[in-house]
Amino acid sequence: MRRKPGESRKGAGAPAAPKTPWRQYLAQYWQFYAMAAVPLAYFILFKWVPVLGNVLAFRRYRPLTGPYGVSWVGIRYFKQFLSQPQFWNAFRNTLILAVLNLLVNFPLPILFALLLNEMRTSRFRSLVQTVSFMPRFISTIVVISILTLLLSPSGGLITRLMRECFGRPPVYYMNEPGYFRALYILTDAWQHTGWTAIVYLAAIAGIPDDLYEAARIDGANRFQQVLHVTIPSILPTIMVMLILKIGNLLSLGFEKVLLMYTPANSSVSDIIDTYVYRVGLQSNANQYSYATAIGLFSGVIGLILVSSANFLSRILTGESLY
Repeated sequence: MRRKPGESRKGAGAPAAPKTPWRQYLAQYWQFYAMAAVPLAYFILFKWVPVLGNVLAFRRYRPLTGPYGVSWVGIRYFKQFLSQPQFWNAFRNTLILAVLNLLVNFPLPILFALLLNEMRTSRFRSLVQTVSFMPRFISTIVVISILTLLLSPSGGLITRLMRECFGRPPVYYMNEPGYFRALYILTDAWQHTGWTAIVYLAAIAGIPDDLYEAARIDGANRFQQVLHVTIPSILPTIMVMLILKIGNLLSLGFEKVLLMYTPANSSVSDIIDTYVYRVGLQSNANQYSYATAIGLFSGVIGLILVSSANFLSRILTGESLY
């Protein structure tokens, strides 16, 4: 049947939905826009505006000569740090520590969330969950201070237990290169496992009960339900978290590494962030452009990693960030 002139496509004689003017919409929901103003200002000031500073990687900077340097030097600073053995040592330390941390501390919150979900007593589960994510609110400097006191060779609790129970002589663990990576990964697990598990617990809470009921009817036990229902259902969340984790693979937490850094363990604790800090701020030359080039290089590596992880995730699992 031919539609009459002026007749709506959705139905004969159906009036079109009135459009709300944007000023009226803004006046009606101004509270939400006011709440979004603070995080938006944060991202503009501390995330987007600093991107303009990357131009210093290609310009010679001198203090009191303007924020963007005095002359173009091309890729001179990139060639400079790529030819430095100290940089490659820091890059190797960063990569090894990041991969070890990923292998240990990425699956740990998933396992912890699955175990919490299987607890029958809700009060005990809430207590364990509360205790587990409380370390997330403890400052990094406090965590390292506690660790230093526990491992002190003169009177640390762990050192005394190792001496009295196993007869081991006092060891300054914080100063030994062989213990640095293990201590870093251990403290990172203690701080972030419970907090990260909240994301997976929220994903588990969204799984329909019908799936578990169907699995029980088919004779699946608790372990089989976790294996064939819970894990496949939260796989999209796992992949998104993995992509984000890989994107920040080279960002290990500058504050913690710097606090654990000593000249004795520098062979394994000197990472890209501490190297940039030393050559960019601590050195007498104040090589701001040189440090900016290293930071830009790390950012490009991170972009490549997150894009590759997103591409592989989309091919293998069908899930991706974009």
